[in-house]
Amino acid sequence: MRPLTETETQTLFSKLAQYTGRSLNNLILPSGGDDNDRNVFRLHGSRVYFMRLSLANLATSIPRDNLLSLGTCIGKFTKTGKFRVAITALDVIAPHARYKVWILPKGEMSFMYGGNVVKAHVGRWSEDCPEHQGVIMYDMNDTPLGFGVSTRASNQLKQLSPTDIVVARQADIGEFLRSEDTLFTT
Repeated sequence: MRPLTETETQTLFSKLAQYTGRSLNNLILPSGGDDNDRNVFRLHGSRVYFMRLSLANLATSIPRDNLLSLGTCIGKFTKTGKFRVAITALDVIAPHARYKVWILPKGEMSFMYGGNVVKAHVGRWSEDCPEHQGVIMYDMNDTPLGFGVSTRASNQLKQLSPTDIVVARQADIGEFLRSEDTLFTT
């Protein structure tokens, strides 16, 4: 595991900022006064992991070939240098989400089977959400289900028909079952 380079860090933070906005700083800043208590991002292979600095320091004693993973997998870098956020990052970014969409019970299964979200399935929407912005999808009981990108601004919702797509799905919790063979492979 190694720290991210400057370009990798910039790519990662720009991607995460789509979902968290300014609260991205709250992911890294220490909750107490101890510097070893702060959170860091580490790269292992092409995957980025999120963990406490004290845990990352302990991992240096393990050979790279023997270390499979450590911390929470946030996503991975593609061969072209782009960053893809993985569904395993949902627990990390959901508490810091800037824009949220709540799905009605009739649309939950459609979303968790890999479908996009249509207007008829939206229960609530964060105010002033712009178009092409990262949103976190919740059920009506505030349980995070996944994330995606808004295809319309929140002020345009009243003008749409019930079958218009309002959120393009990027990841959902159904991937844990659909992709269990390849989700954690190296």
